[in-house]
Amino acid sequence: MVTINDFGKYETAWCPGCGNFSILDTMKKTLARMGLSPHQILFVSGIGQAAKAPHYLNANLFNGLHGRALPAATGAKLANPTLKVIVESGEGCAYGEGGNHFMAACRRNIDITLIVHNNQIYGLTKGQASPTSDEGTVTKAQPQGMHSFPFNPILTAVALHAGFVARSFSGSPEHLSGMMEQAISHRGFSLVDVLQPCVSFNKVNNFTWYKNRCEEISRDHDPNDWNVAIKTAAIWGDKIPIGVIYKNDRPSFEDGLKTNNLSKRAYDDAIFKNIMYSYG
Repeated sequence: MVTINDFGKYETAWCPGCGNFSILDTMKKTLARMGLSPHQILFVSGIGQAAKAPHYLNANLFNGLHGRALPAATGAKLANPTLKVIVESGEGCAYGEGGNHFMAACRRNIDITLIVHNNQIYGLTKGQASPTSDEGTVTKAQPQGMHSFPFNPILTAVALHAGFVARSFSGSPEHLSGMMEQAISHRGFSLVDVLQPCVSFNKVNNFTWYKNRCEEISRDHDPNDWNVAIKTAAIWGDKIPIGVIYKNDRPSFEDGLKTNNLSKRAYDDAIFKNIMYSYG
């Protein structure tokens, strides 16, 4: 029987009060509840404070370049389809440096799970605005305020018909665990955007700010309705919906190749060409 102890306990480099602690603890509990052993899982991360999360648990790990976790995860999943491949990184790594790979993964519906620690700031590099920083956010690097409109990862993923799209909050671990489990279980590309406070460099979007705004989606919400999901994904402000915003059952990228009854050599060649030409 798998327990949380199988995933170990390590000293971290995070600031006290960081939302990363809750996300890491919730991830370990979720994997144990799902009965997934460390050897069955591959974590892939990029660079950043959030990308350190897989370093602090027992499992297979590939730590790649900044913003390049998704291509590495795609290659690993296609090479060994039996692995549960989970990408874990921050919003700067996933949506900024890795924005093109994020869109490609959504579109192609690779069977991997992306967990994004979204604190609306770059934490590792000491507090400049990130792709999801709200307009007007003042930082040391943007003393006049952030002028760019914030990137909406949920709306983007829904628009590209990603297989599973959800949002949660590090301050609601039970809810977060439910989103993680559904995402990992889904066949296709799954995104869980996790809102979390950065206690050192984001003094606006703190725990209380998120707690007062995050609101679980109504049970009447139909996550299979793309048009409804688009409208829900666009909501951001005094109210922030958390929960499963969109999901579909379209075939994963791997399933699409299998239905062509390709030989092993042709299958490998098709994977190579698709990856090389799609990701560059």
